[in-house]
Amino acid sequence: MKDILRNKWFKFSVALLVALLMIIWIGNYWLILGLPILFDVYISKKVHWAFWKKKGVKKQSAAVEWIDAIIFAVVAATIIRMFFIEAYTIPTSSMEKSLLVGDYLFVSKVAYGPKIPNTPLSFPFAHHTMPGTTQTKSYLEWINWPYKRLAGINEIKRNDVVVFNFPAGDTIIVGQENPDYYSRIRGIANSVKASDMQKGRELQNDEAYKKMARKYLAENNEIRSRPVDKRENYIKRCVAMPGDTISSIDGQVYINGKKQDKIEEMQFRYQIRTNGSLINPRKLEEMNITKTEIGQSGSIYEMPLSEAKAAKLAKLSNVSSIVKMTYNVGAPEDVFPFSDHYNWNRDNFGPLVIPKKGQTVKLNLETLPLYERVINAYEENSLSVKDSTIYINGKPADTYTFAMNYYWMMGDNRHMSADSRYWGYVPEDHVVGKASFIWLSLDKNKSAFEKIRWDRIFKWIH
Repeated sequence: MKDILRNKWFKFSVALLVALLMIIWIGNYWLILGLPILFDVYISKKVHWAFWKKKGVKKQSAAVEWIDAIIFAVVAATIIRMFFIEAYTIPTSSMEKSLLVGDYLFVSKVAYGPKIPNTPLSFPFAHHTMPGTTQTKSYLEWINWPYKRLAGINEIKRNDVVVFNFPAGDTIIVGQENPDYYSRIRGIANSVKASDMQKGRELQNDEAYKKMARKYLAENNEIRSRPVDKRENYIKRCVAMPGDTISSIDGQVYINGKKQDKIEEMQFRYQIRTNGSLINPRKLEEMNITKTEIGQSGSIYEMPLSEAKAAKLAKLSNVSSIVKMTYNVGAPEDVFPFSDHYNWNRDNFGPLVIPKKGQTVKLNLETLPLYERVINAYEENSLSVKDSTIYINGKPADTYTFAMNYYWMMGDNRHMSADSRYWGYVPEDHVVGKASFIWLSLDKNKSAFEKIRWDRIFKWIH
């Protein structure tokens, strides 16, 4: 048996089989031209591929063996990370308490099919910035491949927890990425417009104010663009699928007219009033409510709670009232689609139809804000409006047919999540993978071994 495993033809056959299966999976049959290299590595050995080793020497030095092991590990880990599974950390509270800050996850790339990277020339294990730097790119754009997704085990399902590239992250202000570039544009434009109104100046149209804001940011900051695969990774729950109609009334989400499936750990912001005494901090700690989440003014508290925890707090003898805080209908907020035609906010929005591949919608000045970014940014068409007429790629258009599927993603911590309500749909080419399970969880507010949340280790994500 040992002789078979050491046989060069056996090794070559196994490597050839694996290579052919990968080529079929990737679907790029030009890669077959590389098979002679595989033959030379195992059989003919005409080229000295392992140039760091001394040719013909059976016993290599310790340094060479270390280099050999490191190169193998980097190549293997890169392939695994690119095509199969990738580690991810929960950085913010947007998914609490379903996922906690400090949870370390494995994200399955094969669940929905791995994406071929848009920018394959990049530093191993770095996302968009070189390790140890804050601004140096970790990738080169000499090669820029179009979107292609390999075959996966499943398709995205409603309520899956999904990792994706940030849709509004195509343009960034270097060193000031939060809030995103487009939020900054709207904020500056609205401030200038308000100043003109206050000082009695002649008002201009919204696009003129946005143009001023873009110019101001460009003159005072470094502005960069990022390819899809190098945008920030976000994690949210897929609430609505392509073709679904979504709406929200006082925080209750409806999908196709029916209430969203119940999510046990979903949170909203609550106001709690006591009879004048303070809530026992130990009671809050037992419910996994951290000090950083609590806002307090005397005997009035504000904190994110699930329905179950709100009901539990309401039973405390010194709690006189507990009320879920929601944005009323018409309360102004900077939410998608950022238009005067839609007076929406985080708790009251819709109905809104999620774009589906092959679906055709009517276009006019009222519906355009819903699909403008899809047409222009995600599906790369030129878009303009002249004399109330919409032009796509230079031609008048009153309809548009979508080329991709889109999804509506929301955090489970509904009042503390920057999600689709603030930047719109997630295109299918931005989807990275499915959050599968937690392999480690650390509580930054504790020390030593107390930091480890033992009850969350190797926990599957639902």
